[in-house]
Amino acid sequence: MAGTALITGASAGLGLEFATQLARQGYDLALVARRADRLNAAVAELSERYGISVSAIVADLADPEAPEHIRRQLADTEVSFLVNNAGSSGPDLMAERDWRKQLAFFQLMMTSMAHLCHLFIPAMVERGFGRVINVSSMSARLILAGDSNYGPAKSYVVALSEGLAGAVASQGVKIQALCPGFTHTEFHEAADMMEFKNANPDYLWYDADVVVRESLSALERGKVVYCSGRLYRVMDALVRFPPTRWLLQKTVVEGIAARRARN
Repeated sequence: MAGTALITGASAGLGLEFATQLARQGYDLALVARRADRLNAAVAELSERYGISVSAIVADLADPEAPEHIRRQLADTEVSFLVNNAGSSGPDLMAERDWRKQLAFFQLMMTSMAHLCHLFIPAMVERGFGRVINVSSMSARLILAGDSNYGPAKSYVVALSEGLAGAVASQGVKIQALCPGFTHTEFHEAADMMEFKNANPDYLWYDADVVVRESLSALERGKVVYCSGRLYRVMDALVRFPPTRWLLQKTVVEGIAARRARN
């Protein structure tokens, strides 16, 4: 059963890959992003390549009014698939002293996602069909010392998805929290993290098309929390053990101390 897939953060990276793979499945698309030029280019390419209806909604989900703006733009559209993908690395909770920047991050990473679920899932329930993927992160599975914003925000995404999935599972709506590990996208470039990316071995990195393909398949199999990539599924199981968690925490704390000493 197709319909329209609403995808946030859709102008690049995982969002654009979700748009591509859902277009192949026959979904029309409603793509949301901040950058109008990149968004319009994606709309033109996808509509021409797949012969589907693709609409562009320019919105910044750090703005509390953005979810309602999206709803109004889609008032006459049957949204049957929602991909909440928009996000950023965000400010350090302790170092960034402008609280408005912290609130904008919370709005983008958590509140807007909950708001869009609130707006679009009830209609899916009424129709007896719907699919939702909330993009979280492996950072949600292991909160590390020094990560006081990104990991905790992504943990909320997992908890939200699990709660919603339990509420609607018997009503034809499937919900998943996708937890990717390191993925080849523009995220690290946009977040000025290329040094970090280059310092990590290639085997830790997965291509976006693999992550999305695995996610969509797992969603249909009823996987509510899904870690993409075999390596990360093994890692996820390992970090459930307290000794492993302690060792990783210790390693991160020592790494932070070493960086501070060098600076």
